[in-house]
Order: sequence, then structure tokens, then C-alpha cells
Amino acid sequence: MKIGELAHRTNTQVETIRFYECEGLLPEPRRSGANYRIYRDEHTERLSFIRHCRGLDMTLDEIRVLLRFKDAPTESCEEVNDLLDEHIAHVAERVRELRQLEKQLKSLRDACLCAREAQHCGILNELTVISQKPAVAHGSKGHVHGAHSGHAALPAGHTH
Repeated sequence: MKIGELAHRTNTQVETIRFYECEGLLPEPRRSGANYRIYRDEHTERLSFIRHCRGLDMTLDEIRVLLRFKDAPTESCEEVNDLLDEHIAHVAERVRELRQLEKQLKSLRDACLCAREAQHCGILNELTVISQKPAVAHGSKGHVHGAHSGHAALPAGHTH
């Protein structure tokens, strides 16, 4: 199949498929006489696996490790277990951060309980006051999907 059909079968953008190839996550497909990429069912299976892992918020580096073990089925999966344990811990930390964010947003929302002129909006006024304070370093890297510290994520414009 050509890249468009692979993209359709896996609900993946063509650019993302090419990106995964460049990153070494997808094996290079053979080429037709007209130099079109020709994909097989193995590409569909592997791309679906990658997309599922991305849906679990795994980084490309984490997925590389998992694929390495998929490609070596007789190896011990101890490293896979360790990887998942680390990922679970990361997700738990993000949940804690999101709960804290929710509390902050609810507190901010309480600053303006009824509609009024924007110049008197408690939310806007509070955001202005907070934004003028010196920046404080937080433990969070921000809420960027898939961006664990020390791991590669997709560049802007690419989806999982």
C-alpha cells in the first residue's frame, strides 16, 4: 500500500508517518519503480502500536525501548516493566499537578461570581496582579502533552 492508504488505515497524518520513519520508529519501506514508498501490513501493525503508546502519553524514547523489545521477543521484559513503572509514576505526578491547577483555577473563578464590566472583573484583575509578580520556578514543566523530562516528544504540528 502507499503512504496515503497507510495514513487512512491508521488515522495518522502522512507527515507524522514520515516523521516516525526519520526517527527510526518505523522501518524504511521498500520503493516502487516510480520511487513511491510501499508499505506492508507490518507497517500498519507497528504504526498502530506507536500511536497507541502515544495515546498513553509515552515519549518517543519510551516507545523506542518498547519496540526494541518487540523486535527481540526472547529477551527478558524487566526493562519494559521498569519503563512502565516510571511512566506510571510520571502520570501520577501529572495528576497531582493537574489537581493543584484545578484548585488554582477554581480559586480564580471565585474572584468573579457574577458578570460585570470587564474592568471590574475579579478574574482579570487577579490574573493581572499575579502576572506582575516575579516568576516562581515550579516543579512542573508546564502541561505539554507527552513531554517528559529527558525524553523526545513530537515537534509542533505532529500528532500521535
